[in-house]
Amino acid sequence: MRQSLAAVLAAVSFTSIAAAQTAPSAPTTPPAAPAAASTPAPAATPPAQSEIGAAVAKDMDAMMALYRDLHANPELSLKEVNTAAKLAKRLKALKYDVTEKVGGTGVVAVMKNGSGPVLLIRADMDGLPVVEQTGLEFASKVRTKTPEGVETGVMHACGHDTHMTAFIETAKLLAARKDDWKGTLVMILQPAEEVGKGARDMLEDGLYTRFPRPTHALAFHDAANLEAGVIGFTPGYALANVDSVDIDVKGVGGHGAYPQTAKDPIVLGSRIVGTLQTLVSREQDPQDPAVVTVGSFQAGAKHNIIPDQAKLLLTVRSYSDETREKLIEGIKRVARGEAIAAGVPDDKMPVVSVKDEFTPSTYNPPEFAEQMAGLLKTHFPDGRVVQTPAVMGGEDFGRFYRADKSIKSFIFWVGGVPAEKMAAAKAGQISLPSLHSPFWAPQADKVIATASEAMTVLALDILKKQ
Repeated sequence: MRQSLAAVLAAVSFTSIAAAQTAPSAPTTPPAAPAAASTPAPAATPPAQSEIGAAVAKDMDAMMALYRDLHANPELSLKEVNTAAKLAKRLKALKYDVTEKVGGTGVVAVMKNGSGPVLLIRADMDGLPVVEQTGLEFASKVRTKTPEGVETGVMHACGHDTHMTAFIETAKLLAARKDDWKGTLVMILQPAEEVGKGARDMLEDGLYTRFPRPTHALAFHDAANLEAGVIGFTPGYALANVDSVDIDVKGVGGHGAYPQTAKDPIVLGSRIVGTLQTLVSREQDPQDPAVVTVGSFQAGAKHNIIPDQAKLLLTVRSYSDETREKLIEGIKRVARGEAIAAGVPDDKMPVVSVKDEFTPSTYNPPEFAEQMAGLLKTHFPDGRVVQTPAVMGGEDFGRFYRADKSIKSFIFWVGGVPAEKMAAAKAGQISLPSLHSPFWAPQADKVIATASEAMTVLALDILKKQ
């Protein structure tokens, strides 16, 4: 999950989870979503439903040991060398055909089992530059430097450790049940989700040409706003386009006592910040959500000096590609228009640049999403599977569908908030930490068990023998 998802969900301390977990974590816009249909019944009852849950429960001690190891040893985006190696070793032991270093540190594990659908299952591996404050016995103590040279702690503050653990359990369950399915599994461990590069890098390194091209794709993400073990799904757009935009505001420096001799970039930048708000409030259809947030305003060094430049850093969120382009063009228009109004000469017009780390929106084709949700509702008890609204966070899993829109793609949520904490939050007694918070520690056993079982049930249905 891109780092700015922290802004989407509520945030504060969640340290009591520590005790519970202490050891003895291309193409353009998709088609508009049709009106929601009633959930269709699954085509066939998944094989051995109760047996899958029992198998997961039997493996939980081993899975929690893996989770604690992954949680204690996170690696930043594009640096997931040790993580990839230890998980590739496990996949090889399960008799998958494993290829490492795909798109950098990515891993692709293939298991062919006759003719049939090709199912891609994905987990992301990277941690975040966050100093952990969960109080867990196995909390990360890793320290490193970011690519920008900033020393920081490293933490799985987005739950990718639960994603990887459930991924390994799913790979094991499916490998042990080859008599129940037919087709090809393409299990991928993806780097650099947090910086929006991993899916793109793997695709550019031949994911769909060097390996079997998927007909279906599945992934899940832990959720900091759902009770532990509850599954959330969203037909259509589920997560947003995420753009990072820089505006370099130019001016003419001078003495603070003689502003008439200068062109003040701080005043101009302030005008730009104010007018940018109208892109959403006055130019955007209220039923088509969008966000333009100025997260940083950098200018000046001394009280009595008017600087000659300022810099604004923006995050821009949308769902459709048309809205994304409209917002970006609007930002350029506002910046130039305010500069003209301020009398800035043509050679000092603001420069607007869209950063390369763009993450495209994630889209669940509605009919397939309803089909998968219907299957999960049939498998799990009432109340365990709920429809959730789309969020403005970003997730580059959407690139796998965008690269080939014939793929039936589905990403779902698995809640990680302990029931008692959720009840207290609903009563207004506490606030919950968000994803990317230094206090976020999901109830990992429930996340891993639920996700492993759900992913296996979905995979067995997609690959069921005809």
